[in-house]
Amino acid sequence: MTMTPTAPPQQPPPPEPIPPIKIKGQRSIAWTRRKLALKRFWAVYRRNAMGMAGLIILVIIVVLALIAPLIVDPTDLDPALAQGIPFSPPSTEHFLGTDNFGRDVFAMVIFGARISLLVGLAATLVTMVIGAGVGIYGGYYGGRIDSVLNAFTNWFLVIPWIALAIVLTSLLGPSLFNIIMVIGITSWAGTARLVRAQALSVRERPYVERSNALGASNWHMITRHILPNVFPVIFANTVLTVALSILSETTLALLGLGDPNSISWGTIINESFEAGALSAGYWWWLIPPGIAIVLVTLSFTMCGFALDEVMNPRLRKR
Repeated sequence: MTMTPTAPPQQPPPPEPIPPIKIKGQRSIAWTRRKLALKRFWAVYRRNAMGMAGLIILVIIVVLALIAPLIVDPTDLDPALAQGIPFSPPSTEHFLGTDNFGRDVFAMVIFGARISLLVGLAATLVTMVIGAGVGIYGGYYGGRIDSVLNAFTNWFLVIPWIALAIVLTSLLGPSLFNIIMVIGITSWAGTARLVRAQALSVRERPYVERSNALGASNWHMITRHILPNVFPVIFANTVLTVALSILSETTLALLGLGDPNSISWGTIINESFEAGALSAGYWWWLIPPGIAIVLVTLSFTMCGFALDEVMNPRLRKR
């Protein structure tokens, strides 16, 4: 009996090399969390009817301000180059009529949105930087520093802002930069009180005390713990402050303290008052900038209240 040779057992194929595991860095993880947080934020915000209505109005006004040179002719703003008949009522040629120089009121309102929004946003930035800095610094350090800053803040809250703004504008001059700085300097106290109260609350939380016990520096504590927790309050208050800054610029312009070299909604109303538009019945010169101020102020206010509801869990549950 012959024995047939058996085939050698087949060796299993070598295992495929395992690709290296890519571990995301700390920054990429943080950006991923921020993207998810923004998606959740937008999902909650768009369910707020008031906030969406204010956002739509605000987007329309901002777009009109950005494309103003494409809609109207900038030469219509120059009194020496205006071709219209003075005090003409609304017509097909001039949608909102003309002023005492023959300038197109519609062109003035569209270009006035640029200055009003610029002043509102820039003055709000100054307000938030000063107010948030004073509030966080005083709320975190406490003690004598907090007492001095709190007394300084109360002093600004007691003095009527309009009187202080008039004095500062008269001393510095009615330029656009000075108006922005005056509004920012006179409007930061309320933000400082709000941020200080939030900083005092965050400072007493366990994870902040644990970081302090581990030897974290003051800069680390403020930038990594205090500021991120008070930022939602700062952001919601910022949107509301823009509306107040635009109204402040309008008030200064009505008092004759606006920038004479720029056209804003406030300066348009001031010029119409000085020309007697109210008594003469030139409503097309007076009402459109007033409506624009009401719309932009209302839109920022609606967005601000909506953001407050989105970022505040207690209001969101209601």
